[in-house]
Amino acid sequence: MTAPTPYLHLPGTAREALTFYAGVFGGSARLFTLADFQRSDGPADAIAHGELVDGPVALAASDATGDDEPFAARGLMLSLLGTTEPATLRTWFDRLADGGEVLDDLQPRPWGASDGQVVDRFGLRWLIGFEGDEG
Repeated sequence: MTAPTPYLHLPGTAREALTFYAGVFGGSARLFTLADFQRSDGPADAIAHGELVDGPVALAASDATGDDEPFAARGLMLSLLGTTEPATLRTWFDRLADGGEVLDDLQPRPWGASDGQVVDRFGLRWLIGFEGDEG
């Protein structure tokens, strides 16, 4: 099954955001400017399209240009529940929290799982967790 890839229009921060996310999750950020695509609807060095590659998390972004509205979300979380080893998920949580806001610390729950929520420095809300012990 193919999973959707979140695609963000950011307010001039796409390069910074994708570089940050590549540092959090691994892989690298592939970035193309408006100049690369021969577009003139914004600054030549603005990101026309960028994506995470060679890593475990799919995410794409561009800088909002023209009539594009920059990303804002309410009632949306990106979930990374059980997507990799617990130690890796804990590391991702801590890295996403750097410059962001921990809403609910990653902690054991009464039902036997661990999870937590964080809003990163770019306004994305993440739900991260795993089943069982970190062992």
